[in-house]
Amino acid sequence: MTAQPKAAPCPICGQPASPRYRPFCSRRCADVDLGRWFSGQYRVPSTEIPSGTDEKYTRRVDPDDEVG
Repeated sequence: MTAQPKAAPCPICGQPASPRYRPFCSRRCADVDLGRWFSGQYRVPSTEIPSGTDEKYTRRVDPDDEVG
C-alpha cells in the first residue's frame, strides 16, 4: 500500500484541504478567495502600458452612472 501525499493546507485558514473544495477546506474559504479576486486584492503585476482600447475595459465604473 502506498502512502497518500500530505495535502497542502487551505491557503485561507490553514486547515487541511478538502478534496471537494481543493485547494480550500470548505465552500466558505473558496468564497473568501473569490471575493478577494473580485475586490482587486489579488493582482497580477504588469509592466505593459495599456493601449487606448484597453483603457475602456480597465477604468473604474461609478455605480451611480447611468448605463445605457
